Amino acid sequence: MYNRIVVGMLFAALVVTGVAAGDDDTDKKRAEVIKVIETSIKWCFPDKSRERLYGSVVNDSTFFMFQPDSRATIDGFEAFKEFSERVFMVDECQPKGSTIKDLRVILSKSGDVAWFSCLLDDWGEWAGKPWNWKDTRWTGVLQETNGKWVMMQQHFSMAEDAVRAEVIEEMKKGE
Repeated sequence: MYNRIVVGMLFAALVVTGVAAGDDDTDKKRAEVIKVIETSIKWCFPDKSRERLYGSVVNDSTFFMFQPDSRATIDGFEAFKEFSERVFMVDECQPKGSTIKDLRVILSKSGDVAWFSCLLDDWGEWAGKPWNWKDTRWTGVLQETNGKWVMMQQHFSMAEDAVRAEVIEEMKKGE
């Protein structure tokens, strides 16, 4: 009887230790994913770092990005790099800040894929004129490859009702 109790306690200790180790690993991976998500949008602070921007996304033809403007859909890393150099890296583009809200990160059972959703506030100036994304819906998928998490795809959109309300408000100001 005593041996069964000892074996049972040892088994329980191993199970609890294994679960705790798994939780620590999941927490560590989730923290790594969150860091890549944050870097992918905040790469420009305090300087416009190509290394941070390009290092946060997969550098091959599988990268994909939907933007709110249908003409700015990006398919592949080279298209992303060309877009970034033409838009983000020019002097006219002056990012000022970003806030990620309501971030949800889910890890796959295998632990090497993660998907996320959040609301994003992102603002700055273009040629001295302010721009602002407020409560922009942002979703994406990341994958861990060779021990490094990278963004595989992302999608930005604005809620249609909020955009419509903003347009109506602007129209009222012009009357």
